[in-house]
Amino acid sequence: QVQLVESGGGLVQPGGSLRLSCTASGLTWGGNVMGWYRQDPGKQREMVATVTSGGTVDYADSVEGRFTVSRDNAKNTLILQMDSLTPEDTAVYYCNVRRKMTPTYNFWGQGTQVTVSS
Repeated sequence: QVQLVESGGGLVQPGGSLRLSCTASGLTWGGNVMGWYRQDPGKQREMVATVTSGGTVDYADSVEGRFTVSRDNAKNTLILQMDSLTPEDTAVYYCNVRRKMTPTYNFWGQGTQVTVSS
């Protein structure tokens, strides 16, 4: 059974930093993409940053240059370093891992709240 456990959310002032972590357990097949998504109430979930098992990264335009995503394949851990946070970054952040090749899978974490406010 696959589980994604997130940690690191919280309340931070504008301009501050937070570091989110996600650890995946129960994965038996690699060759996947891990990523962070976020969702505000009433809005669609949006991609924040993704990284493939080979290290290719992709960022949303709104976070490019402020957020850094990384992963440790040996530990199945995903990190999101968030700097220069703004109130617009406030959302629930979700960890995701998906694999498009057979056997396919797509798993989500439970989400962690990030609030940027003075």
